[in-house]
Amino acid sequence: MRTMRSWFRDTTGGLPTTFWYLWSGTLINRLGSFVLVFLAIYLTQERGFSASQAGLVIGLWGVGGAFGTTAGGTLADRWGRRPTLLTAHVGAAAMMLALGLARDLWAVALGALLLGMFAEAARPAFGAMMIDVVPAKDRLRAFSLNYWAINLGFACAAVLAGLAAQANYLLLFVVDAATMLITALIIFSKVPETRQVGPATATRAAPRGALRTILTDRVYLGFVALNLFAALVFLQHISMLPIAMGDDGLSPATYGSVIALNGILIVVGQLFVPRLIRGRSRSHVLALASVVMGVGFGLTAFAGTPWFYGLTVLIWTVGEMLNSPSNSTLIAELSPAELRGRYQGVFSLSWQIAGASAPILGGLVREHAGNDTLWYGCAALGLLTAVAHLVSGPARERRATALRRSGEALAPATATRAPQPAEA
Repeated sequence: MRTMRSWFRDTTGGLPTTFWYLWSGTLINRLGSFVLVFLAIYLTQERGFSASQAGLVIGLWGVGGAFGTTAGGTLADRWGRRPTLLTAHVGAAAMMLALGLARDLWAVALGALLLGMFAEAARPAFGAMMIDVVPAKDRLRAFSLNYWAINLGFACAAVLAGLAAQANYLLLFVVDAATMLITALIIFSKVPETRQVGPATATRAAPRGALRTILTDRVYLGFVALNLFAALVFLQHISMLPIAMGDDGLSPATYGSVIALNGILIVVGQLFVPRLIRGRSRSHVLALASVVMGVGFGLTAFAGTPWFYGLTVLIWTVGEMLNSPSNSTLIAELSPAELRGRYQGVFSLSWQIAGASAPILGGLVREHAGNDTLWYGCAALGLLTAVAHLVSGPARERRATALRRSGEALAPATATRAPQPAEA
């Protein structure tokens, strides 16, 4: 019992109060994240669209997200993290309801585009706020805890959505919108603005040169590109996987139960992952994650029953668990303090490009080259990404060390002005 208490204290203790409000908002929001999980099934079975049309709609969600993350990153740095988060969540709730009421293909496509724009605009502001309030030494466990909340909510949502979809698909959209509004209320009432403007900003790159700074940061852009390739593989689980399972005669509820294994495994295991990877080479961890994810999705070519699909989900989930905390800490260390929102936006942009491309590419490959080719291609891309992580890792670590030293040199000048987060 004492060992468990010590472990719990080491895992959750000492984090800022603001972090826990953000964590709570994440959990509530993800508990209602029904729609994206079941959008492919909704579009093909409820609305009667083809796999290519469904891929196009999901892709437009990603296109909207690309605009949203770009704008959200800029607004987070210029306007502030808090107003950006509030606007994004309220706007996304309104668009969620509009998408649920849309019927024609053009209306569904427009709704998905606008929903993606608002929903994903919150990502850079949220990430920047997490970095603002959590000290560097605690970020690995803080991001792991937040990822744990995401997947706890996702696991519950996947199962509940499978049941709700059998009763009324509109209910999925209503509940998702409601959780977005509750998250906005938590931010409005409990989360202060965390963006700081002080001497450090004036002595570093000017905001007007932000785009040039990012576009010339080859180390960071290389890291973003590798995340794009990984995301192209990973996002097949919400685009082509439900369609493949449907072709095997499996119901939406079965898909919900199978995909819920992803969240359940992360809920059980993610609290222990930071200890397992602490002190290890992040490049090696990211490479291993890419291999495991590639193998997991590759094995989907052989699946045809719920238990085999579940096994593939469990395998690629292990890769996801290794990937997420290492990615999050690297983003924090590779982002200059005054450009955190924009750097978060560029990284999120890789997810949105993948979100737009993965369903379209997956649908085209599946229709013209076959289901097996799609999953073999995922395996090959995972292996290539792993090799690239091993090659590019040393340059990333050198850049992170240089930025950390630069920040330590500026710290004495701002220590008396920077507000300290309250302890939980």
